[in-house]
Amino acid sequence: MTKNKRVLILGGTGEAAVLAAKIAAIPGIDAIASFAGRTREPITFTTPSRRGGFGGATGLANYLRQEGIDCLIDATHPFAAQISFNAAQAASDCGIPRLMLSRPAWEKVSGDNWIEVENNQAAANILPELAPRIFLTIGRQELASYAHLNNIWFLMRMIDPPEPDVIVPIGKLLLERGPFSLQSERSLLQEYKIGAIVSKNSGGDATYAKIIAARELGITVVMVQRPPVPEGEKVADVKSVLAWLEKRWLS
Repeated sequence: MTKNKRVLILGGTGEAAVLAAKIAAIPGIDAIASFAGRTREPITFTTPSRRGGFGGATGLANYLRQEGIDCLIDATHPFAAQISFNAAQAASDCGIPRLMLSRPAWEKVSGDNWIEVENNQAAANILPELAPRIFLTIGRQELASYAHLNNIWFLMRMIDPPEPDVIVPIGKLLLERGPFSLQSERSLLQEYKIGAIVSKNSGGDATYAKIIAARELGITVVMVQRPPVPEGEKVADVKSVLAWLEKRWLS
C-alpha cells in the first residue's frame, strides 16, 4: 500500500483553514494545520491541528522530520515574516518542497489618499501632522509604537486585548474580528470623527471595507507596507495551491 503524503500547513489566516479542509479531502494526502495561537479564539480547523510555536527554524525542522512531513505550505499572515523565514530554512534543511500562499496586497485606486510607510515607527512619526483622532488597525502587537503620541486620540481595533504589560496609546479599544461591512465601517469612522487611518497592507476582503469607506469620506490612510519574505515559489490563492499539489503528486 502506498503511504499517504503528509502536508504541514502553517496557518493563522482564513485561507489556511479553507486550504486545510480541501487538502484533507484529497485521497492520498494527509494535512496537518499549525497556527501560532496568538489570538484567544483562533480560526478553527476541521483537520488535525496543533497550536503554538516550534522553537525557531531548528525546532520546525525537527518537527518536520519527526512527523515525516513531505511538503510545507506557508499560509501565514503577510506580516508574520519571521515564521516564513523559519519555514524556508527548515524546509531547506529537510530537503522538502515549500510553497507560500500569499494573498495579494491591496493596491491604490482612484480616490484613495494613501501615505505608504515602511513600518509602524514611520507611521507614528507622521501622525501628528495628519489628524487629532486616528483609527489604528494594526492589531495589538505594535501598539507601543504609538503610545508616546499624547496629543492624539486613538480608536484601536484588534481581536484580543493587549497584554497587561503593554503601554497602550490614549483612546478606546474595540475587540472585534472581521469581516466588516462597508456600512458599519463608514458609520464607525463618522461616529468617532476619525481623521486618518493606520492600516497594515494585509490584503484580502475581510477588512478592506475600511479602505473603501476612507475613500468615500476623503480620509487619509497611512498604509504600512509588508515586510520582506524569503525567496521561493509563491501563489496567490487556495485554488493555485491545490493545482500545485496535483501537479506534484496526483498527475
